[in-house]
Amino acid sequence: MVRDDVLVIVLAGGVGERLFPLTKERAKPAVYFGGPYRIIDFVLSNCVNSGLRRVFIATQYKSLSLNRHLRRGWSIMSDELDEFIEILPPQKRVGEHWYLGTADAVFQNLYSIEQEAPRYVVVLAGDHVYKMDYRRMLDFHIERGAAVTLATIEVPVDEGDRFGIVAVDETARVVGFQEKPAQAAPMPGQPDLALASMGIYVFDMDVLTRALAEDAARPDSRHDFGRDIIPALIGTGKVHAYGFYDENKKAAKYWRDIGTLDAYFDANMDLCHVNPDFNLYDPEWPLRTFMPQAPPAKFVFGEDSGRVGMALDSVVSNGCIVSGSRIEGSVLCPNVRVHSFASIEQSILMPGVRVGRHARIRRAIIDRDVLIPRGACIGFHPEEDARRHTVSEDGIVVVTVDDEPFVAPISEEALRLEAAVDRRG
Repeated sequence: MVRDDVLVIVLAGGVGERLFPLTKERAKPAVYFGGPYRIIDFVLSNCVNSGLRRVFIATQYKSLSLNRHLRRGWSIMSDELDEFIEILPPQKRVGEHWYLGTADAVFQNLYSIEQEAPRYVVVLAGDHVYKMDYRRMLDFHIERGAAVTLATIEVPVDEGDRFGIVAVDETARVVGFQEKPAQAAPMPGQPDLALASMGIYVFDMDVLTRALAEDAARPDSRHDFGRDIIPALIGTGKVHAYGFYDENKKAAKYWRDIGTLDAYFDANMDLCHVNPDFNLYDPEWPLRTFMPQAPPAKFVFGEDSGRVGMALDSVVSNGCIVSGSRIEGSVLCPNVRVHSFASIEQSILMPGVRVGRHARIRRAIIDRDVLIPRGACIGFHPEEDARRHTVSEDGIVVVTVDDEPFVAPISEEALRLEAAVDRRG
């Protein structure tokens, strides 16, 4: 059922510094994930699947790629039914500054929000990957008579310093909030687990309006929901915690803030497993995106030609051509071309990447439209990789269009095989 008394605000203006250089030319929510998808597609799919079809998206940092994606892939709402997905860039309506924080991004757009006259406002981050029916959380919010409800997920106590930790009583009423504490407050009756805030909030509209106005007037505020707005409201006694109900249908709940290169890489690599933690293939929870007009993926040349075009344990998007090369444990975004005698292992190739003959790529992220030259060797020579590219803490090599990959000598045997194959056609 579509809810017409609810307005959604998706916060999609973050810089995503820890994902640099993938965020050099795009906002974090516009980064590709899992082949054809962008990170923002997952929260927007949740909205549509939850019957929430009045959505504002607050953008700011390098938003051209994100705006274009939203226009191409998410112009699916009906104006006649008062449905919309609308972009809200900074407009300096209430001052001379850009968005100063998550709360300020909503405060600066209060005029637009009030014009829609919602009873409830759902505030979401546009850079997390998960599946959630927000209607369940709305029902919980209404049944409890809450002024504010925040979604939480269980995490080990010893990992509490990575999250905003919510302290609750036995009735799920929030009694405290700690931002990345050294010692997290455990859940009632669960000494080994703590509740982490997911950055998902449901507000009564009047409560949100008042809280944002009060926060804007505080000169020492960081204008952040987790650090400022929620702690200030806890004393009212009407802040409740909603336990995340995962629509992913797996044993463990899946919610990822893929905010670092290593976390981003690991989450993509999981999709290549036989039974991945995150299910892209559930017809009951469709994941929408912009699908470029491209033909199906194609694998050419077989054993008898002296070269093999194949992919094992990989996600290969439409428009890809793998020509006489081996792909293993990798994610290929749309319109990737891999030429003969190349080898790609545990890597992510973004749209438009071209891989030349005899290239070898291992544990790498290749950014959009990068041309990998013939004989390039990425992920095999740490000193060369560190000199030429960004390398993550776990050794993941990130190659951008401005980089010049190391080219290794091609063996005589490989050259003879190439010449023989070319002669045969």
